[in-house]
Amino acid sequence: MSIPAAVLWDMDGTLVDSEKLWDVGLRELAEQLGGRLTQRTRDAVVGSNMDNTMRVIFTQLGLELEPAAMDKAGVWLTERTAELFRQGVPWRPGAREALMSLREHGVPMALVTSTERSLTEIALDSIGRHFFVASVCGDEVDGRNKPDPTPYLMGASLVGVPAERCVAVEDSLMGMRSAVAAGCTVLVVPAEVPIATGDGWTVRDSLVGVDAYVLGRLR
Repeated sequence: MSIPAAVLWDMDGTLVDSEKLWDVGLRELAEQLGGRLTQRTRDAVVGSNMDNTMRVIFTQLGLELEPAAMDKAGVWLTERTAELFRQGVPWRPGAREALMSLREHGVPMALVTSTERSLTEIALDSIGRHFFVASVCGDEVDGRNKPDPTPYLMGASLVGVPAERCVAVEDSLMGMRSAVAAGCTVLVVPAEVPIATGDGWTVRDSLVGVDAYVLGRLR
């Protein structure tokens, strides 16, 4: 039975149920800005980086896309989310067991997330740094964020395995498109927004029962 050459993991919504923590900060931010966050806007920023998230929220609220104001809002959201992350980030079902199986089989893993480095470091305190040989964060890709393939290409390079030999695990449409464009074999486990199986990716309801061999059988 085969196992993957390497696995590249998204973080929010895939390994940990942190999207619900983001919800808290996003809704509070929208209220501070004088409006309300709609579900449609929330869905639109799942898997997105901070800059794009601010653009989408300001547009939905009918606010001017003023760089200083968006930067200030982004800083507030980062600090608020950090507070929530420090309280502990809950696992997605089956995620920790999947990481343990891959580690036991010596499969190199990298974290490929749209979340900024400062928040990722806090989350890693809960997830466990020992699982990963490298990580790529949303503020480290020179603006070429998901759905651009750059994050996954960087992750593959850091584990020393060509992207086409890596399995990527995602929960969002943006992340899935990024991984597919990079040439990875892609498993999608939707968290917030439903995604159907398509040409180039496989969909599962959860990570429960997923181990090194399940990931190795993906094509």
